[in-house]
Amino acid sequence: MTATSKNRWIIAFSAIAIHMSIGSIYAYSVYQNPLQELHGWTNSQVTLAFSLGLFFLGITAASMGWFVNRYGPRLSGYVSAVVFGIGTVGAGIGVELGSLPIFLFMFGVLGGVGLGIGYIAPVSTLVSWFPDKRGLATGLAVFGFGGGALITAPVAEHLMSIISVSQTFYTLGVFYFIAITAGASYLAKPPEGWTPEGFDQDVETEGEHGPAGATASDLAQLTGREALRTPRFYLLWVVMFLNIAAGLMVLSQASNMTQEITGVTAAVAAGVVGVIGFFNAGGRIGWSALSDYTGRTNMFTLFFAAQILIFLLMPSVTNVYLFAAMLCLVVSFMGGGFACLPAYIGDLFGTRSLAVIHGYLLTAWALAGLASPQMIAYFRDTTGSFAGGMYVIAGGMFVGLIAITVLRLRINNVRDADTVQTPAAES
Repeated sequence: MTATSKNRWIIAFSAIAIHMSIGSIYAYSVYQNPLQELHGWTNSQVTLAFSLGLFFLGITAASMGWFVNRYGPRLSGYVSAVVFGIGTVGAGIGVELGSLPIFLFMFGVLGGVGLGIGYIAPVSTLVSWFPDKRGLATGLAVFGFGGGALITAPVAEHLMSIISVSQTFYTLGVFYFIAITAGASYLAKPPEGWTPEGFDQDVETEGEHGPAGATASDLAQLTGREALRTPRFYLLWVVMFLNIAAGLMVLSQASNMTQEITGVTAAVAAGVVGVIGFFNAGGRIGWSALSDYTGRTNMFTLFFAAQILIFLLMPSVTNVYLFAAMLCLVVSFMGGGFACLPAYIGDLFGTRSLAVIHGYLLTAWALAGLASPQMIAYFRDTTGSFAGGMYVIAGGMFVGLIAITVLRLRINNVRDADTVQTPAAES
């Protein structure tokens, strides 16, 4: 089948199949208690696999764009299927042998690399196929990533109740390989010069006013290196790191946190994890769409202000419905932050080097994945409670509120300076 004969909407759904498979990492908390009980591994040891997976996901996604550009999305998807599938099956081998190092390497390192390649391969392709609906197309892809837990959490919980934990990893690994391979098999870049029917290409092509997608409201059109020399880049990095850290802390411990604080069963907690996956996915479309009207800065201000209150109250909330609602909000804020990020980059730095700057900022995801899950696990292991870690995250949200406020002031200063300079330039 040639690229011209492909249906771009099937390509979009192929991307969703890939992202829902690799997004299964957000259901990881359902493995926490079974792995601890099976081999006596500590909460911190089990959580390290999740942290490593996210660290290598972020690093790979930030550094492997060249691979997708050179070899194309289909081959990249196949590589993701093989690496992520082997990583998941290998994690089952580690569980069966009772070897923590094998489990950490297979799930965290190898699986994380497969995650990273699978994350970036479909998104760059969808941008090319949907020049008229870029936000919708890429939103669907990241919706799939956020929704992976919605399916995996209850399925994994059920499998572990009827077969062993190691066999659950074997089964899921084979399924992920098949699903990602099937999705990747339809991926392809559109032919050179292709545009959808009825699309006015002149609207998107680079012209005298700047690169494609540029708007008059962009603060500047900067290269990646130029962006790195601005304070607003580092403020945005801090904002992303803290918002992601809050969400990943919840995702890494959602199941056993819900069981311990509210007293519900593992099956009920797995259901909560699945619902969280829905809000993670929905937040990526809902909050990002709302940000077009409220502004990205106001959106992140809401995220941090709400999460200060949530994390201060959460340790004392024993009603499972209220507790689940708090978890869902936190994770939706993280998903919304991911979806808002490309647009925010365009707002602050323009569209000239958006992909490069996006890659730089994804390092915040990698480090947040390494830091916050380990932090909450440490507090649980050393104090017997999740409360201390929640209070630390509440403090982090306060720092985030300060950072976004300073970023707001920097944005206003740049705009004020441009306003003053424009009349002089025209005179």
